[in-house]
Amino acid sequence: MKLSDTFKIAPSGQREIIMTRVFDAPRDLVFDALTKPDLVKRWLLGPPGWSMPVCEIDLKVGGKYRYVWRNEDGREMGMGGTYREIVRPAKLVHTELFDEARYAGESLNTWTLTEKNGTVLSVTTRYEIRETRDEVLKSGMETGVSASYDRLDEILASARSAKR
Repeated sequence: MKLSDTFKIAPSGQREIIMTRVFDAPRDLVFDALTKPDLVKRWLLGPPGWSMPVCEIDLKVGGKYRYVWRNEDGREMGMGGTYREIVRPAKLVHTELFDEARYAGESLNTWTLTEKNGTVLSVTTRYEIRETRDEVLKSGMETGVSASYDRLDEILASARSAKR
Protein backbone atom coordinates (compact mmCIF):
# COMPACT_ATOMS: atom_id res chain seq x y z
CA MET A 1 0.00 0.00 0.00
CA LYS A 2 1.40 3.40 -0.99
CA LEU A 3 1.33 5.96 1.81
CA SER A 4 -0.37 9.23 0.92
CA ASP A 5 1.96 12.06 -0.08
CA THR A 6 0.35 14.20 2.61
CA PHE A 7 1.00 11.68 5.43
CA LYS A 8 4.27 11.99 7.35
CA ILE A 9 5.53 10.10 10.40
CA ALA A 10 8.75 10.74 12.32
CA PRO A 11 10.30 10.25 15.75
CA SER A 12 10.75 13.36 17.87
CA GLY A 13 12.88 13.78 20.95
CA GLN A 14 13.40 10.69 23.10
CA ARG A 15 9.82 9.39 23.49
CA GLU A 16 7.56 10.87 20.81
CA ILE A 17 6.22 10.11 17.37
CA ILE A 18 4.71 12.89 15.28
CA MET A 19 2.28 12.06 12.48
CA THR A 20 0.85 14.69 10.15
CA ARG A 21 -1.71 14.53 7.40
CA VAL A 22 -3.27 17.29 5.31
CA PHE A 23 -6.99 17.07 4.55
CA ASP A 24 -8.80 19.20 1.98
CA ALA A 25 -11.57 20.14 4.42
CA PRO A 26 -12.32 22.79 7.04
CA ARG A 27 -11.08 21.90 10.49
CA ASP A 28 -14.60 21.94 12.01
CA LEU A 29 -15.45 19.05 9.70
CA VAL A 30 -12.19 17.21 10.49
CA PHE A 31 -12.74 17.71 14.24
CA ASP A 32 -16.23 16.23 13.94
CA ALA A 33 -14.84 13.22 12.08
CA LEU A 34 -12.35 12.66 14.91
CA THR A 35 -14.93 12.90 17.70
CA LYS A 36 -18.33 11.66 16.50
CA PRO A 37 -18.76 7.89 16.89
CA ASP A 38 -20.83 7.43 13.72
CA LEU A 39 -17.98 8.97 11.71
CA VAL A 40 -15.06 7.42 13.63
CA LYS A 41 -16.51 3.94 13.03
CA ARG A 42 -16.33 4.56 9.28
CA TRP A 43 -12.68 5.56 8.98
CA LEU A 44 -10.58 4.46 12.00
CA LEU A 45 -10.23 0.86 10.84
CA GLY A 46 -6.60 0.36 9.88
CA PRO A 47 -5.88 -2.05 7.04
CA PRO A 48 -8.71 -3.75 5.12
CA GLY A 49 -10.60 -6.52 6.90
CA TRP A 50 -11.33 -4.71 10.17
CA SER A 51 -14.55 -3.25 11.57
CA MET A 52 -15.27 -1.27 14.74
CA PRO A 53 -18.23 -2.78 16.62
CA VAL A 54 -17.56 -0.61 19.70
CA CYS A 55 -16.98 3.14 19.46
CA GLU A 56 -17.90 5.05 22.61
CA ILE A 57 -16.91 8.70 23.02
CA ASP A 58 -17.76 10.90 26.01
CA LEU A 59 -16.27 14.10 24.63
CA LYS A 60 -15.56 16.17 27.73
CA VAL A 61 -12.52 16.74 29.89
CA GLY A 62 -12.35 13.67 32.11
CA GLY A 63 -14.62 11.79 29.72
CA LYS A 64 -13.61 8.39 28.44
CA TYR A 65 -13.52 6.79 25.03
CA ARG A 66 -13.42 3.13 24.06
CA TYR A 67 -12.76 1.46 20.71
CA VAL A 68 -12.91 -2.25 19.86
CA TRP A 69 -11.89 -3.46 16.41
CA ARG A 70 -12.77 -6.88 14.98
CA ASN A 71 -10.94 -8.66 12.18
CA GLU A 72 -12.75 -10.81 9.59
CA ASP A 73 -11.54 -13.92 11.46
CA GLY A 74 -13.21 -12.71 14.70
CA ARG A 75 -10.05 -11.53 16.46
CA GLU A 76 -10.59 -8.37 18.54
CA MET A 77 -8.35 -5.53 19.65
CA GLY A 78 -9.51 -2.91 22.15
CA MET A 79 -8.22 0.31 23.62
CA GLY A 80 -9.40 3.40 25.40
CA GLY A 81 -8.42 6.43 27.37
CA THR A 82 -9.44 9.68 28.99
CA TYR A 83 -9.77 13.15 27.48
CA ARG A 84 -7.52 15.68 29.23
CA GLU A 85 -8.04 18.76 27.05
CA ILE A 86 -10.58 19.69 24.38
CA VAL A 87 -10.39 22.94 22.43
CA ARG A 88 -12.92 22.71 19.61
CA PRO A 89 -11.94 22.66 16.72
CA ALA A 90 -8.22 23.06 17.34
CA LYS A 91 -6.98 20.49 19.84
CA LEU A 92 -7.62 17.18 21.62
CA VAL A 93 -5.39 15.68 24.30
CA HIS A 94 -6.10 12.16 25.57
CA THR A 95 -4.46 9.10 27.03
CA GLU A 96 -4.34 5.81 25.14
CA LEU A 97 -4.01 2.29 26.52
CA PHE A 98 -4.51 -0.94 24.58
CA ASP A 99 -6.23 -3.86 26.31
CA GLU A 100 -3.44 -6.23 25.33
CA ALA A 101 -0.61 -3.76 25.03
CA ARG A 102 2.39 -4.89 23.10
CA TYR A 103 4.34 -2.32 25.10
CA ALA A 104 4.40 -1.03 28.67
CA GLY A 105 2.25 1.83 29.90
CA GLU A 106 -0.12 4.27 28.32
CA SER A 107 0.69 6.99 25.84
CA LEU A 108 -0.43 10.60 25.72
CA ASN A 109 -1.78 11.87 22.38
CA THR A 110 -2.02 15.52 21.42
CA TRP A 111 -4.01 16.17 18.24
CA THR A 112 -3.82 19.67 16.78
CA LEU A 113 -5.78 20.89 13.77
CA THR A 114 -4.52 23.93 11.88
CA GLU A 115 -6.17 25.46 8.85
CA LYS A 116 -3.58 25.99 6.14
CA ASN A 117 -4.57 25.09 2.57
CA GLY A 118 -7.08 22.70 4.12
CA THR A 119 -6.58 21.25 7.58
CA VAL A 120 -3.28 19.96 8.88
CA LEU A 121 -3.81 17.25 11.50
CA SER A 122 -0.75 16.75 13.67
CA VAL A 123 -0.74 13.90 16.18
CA THR A 124 2.03 13.81 18.76
CA THR A 125 2.18 10.58 20.75
CA ARG A 126 4.39 10.52 23.85
CA TYR A 127 5.32 7.13 25.29
CA GLU A 128 6.54 6.42 28.80
CA ILE A 129 9.94 5.19 27.60
CA ARG A 130 12.04 5.51 24.46
CA GLU A 131 12.10 1.74 23.87
CA THR A 132 8.32 1.73 23.53
CA ARG A 133 8.44 4.56 21.00
CA ASP A 134 11.09 2.70 19.00
CA GLU A 135 9.10 -0.56 19.13
CA VAL A 136 5.97 1.22 17.84
CA LEU A 137 7.96 2.79 15.00
CA LYS A 138 9.23 -0.66 13.96
CA SER A 139 5.74 -2.23 14.11
CA GLY A 140 4.58 -1.01 10.70
CA MET A 141 1.65 0.87 12.28
CA GLU A 142 1.98 3.62 9.69
CA THR A 143 0.33 1.34 7.11
CA GLY A 144 -2.86 1.09 9.18
CA VAL A 145 -2.80 4.78 10.11
CA SER A 146 -2.34 5.80 6.50
CA ALA A 147 -5.19 3.52 5.35
CA SER A 148 -7.46 5.02 8.02
CA TYR A 149 -6.53 8.56 7.01
CA ASP A 150 -7.21 7.71 3.35
CA ARG A 151 -10.71 6.56 4.40
CA LEU A 152 -11.16 9.74 6.43
CA ASP A 153 -10.17 11.80 3.39
CA GLU A 154 -12.91 10.04 1.35
CA ILE A 155 -15.51 10.73 4.05
CA LEU A 156 -14.51 14.39 4.21
CA ALA A 157 -14.71 14.68 0.41
CA SER A 158 -18.23 13.20 0.47
CA ALA A 159 -19.28 15.61 3.21
CA ARG A 160 -17.92 18.59 1.27
CA SER A 161 -19.78 17.46 -1.87
CA ALA A 162 -23.03 17.05 0.08
CA LYS A 163 -22.78 20.63 1.40
CA ARG A 164 -22.48 22.08 -2.10
